[in-house]
Amino acid sequence: MSNHRTGFALAALAAVLFSFKAILAKWIYVHGTDPITLMTLRMGLAAPVFLIVAVYQWRLAAQRGERLSGGDAWRIAVLGALGYYLSSLLDFMGLQHVPAALERLILFLTPTLVLLLTTLVLRRPVGRAQKLALAVSYAGTVLVFIEHLRFDGGRILLGSALVFGAALAYAIYLVGSGELVRRLGSLRLVSYVMLVSTALTAAHYLIVHPPAGLLQPTPVLGLSLVNALACTVAPVFLTMAAIERIGAPAVSQLSMIGPVSLLFLGHWLLGERITPVQVLGTAVVLAGIGWLGWRGGRTAAPAD
Repeated sequence: MSNHRTGFALAALAAVLFSFKAILAKWIYVHGTDPITLMTLRMGLAAPVFLIVAVYQWRLAAQRGERLSGGDAWRIAVLGALGYYLSSLLDFMGLQHVPAALERLILFLTPTLVLLLTTLVLRRPVGRAQKLALAVSYAGTVLVFIEHLRFDGGRILLGSALVFGAALAYAIYLVGSGELVRRLGSLRLVSYVMLVSTALTAAHYLIVHPPAGLLQPTPVLGLSLVNALACTVAPVFLTMAAIERIGAPAVSQLSMIGPVSLLFLGHWLLGERITPVQVLGTAVVLAGIGWLGWRGGRTAAPAD
């Protein structure tokens, strides 16, 4: 397989694995597990891998004489609180109320939120084509949202608001991480951020639950291990490997496989309904995001 094809395969696999997190969460919730326990198990089981990466990256940086300033440390702390703590918490809370396919579709609005935040913060103008792409993306989401609302009522309102909050928190994280990524590198930054998020998640858990609460049933622990390794650690490194081969814009475009895969995986594995309106709305959202990415040359990956 050529290097280019390998990159496409890695990016597609990462998109599907990121999305599969929602399926695992639904299975874990069947056992009565709450969102913060789910998060703590996920982050805690993934933490050793990110700790190894962080120590390795710290040593490399020290050899080059590159040490973190106090300002950088504070920025990493804020990014960790937003990107993989608050965003994940809101997302998993939302998944208690909305179908997995709708959750992924709402999260897929993250690139539009990044564009809007960049426009507001950096005062960059939004072109006509980008405005059209934004309108199309949100029109498709509203279409799917109304279709789910017709079947599930108020739970969809609450769940969708929580997931949208997750997307917004992750978009703020992406906008705020731009400068640090350029200076520290993506691998170093993500390992630091993940460890901060893990510490915050553990602190939150200990405030509301005793440590013994982590001794969950065997199915929950097994699913959490899969969630940590296959849906958290693996996609991060697969994405970076894909970027090295085909570039960030192509990887961002291939992330559109995620919502499509989850639409059918949710139907197959969770029994979630698929209606023609949902399929149409999903296609409209992907068309809008695809147009935005093609015009802008790059889109941000959705929250995970």
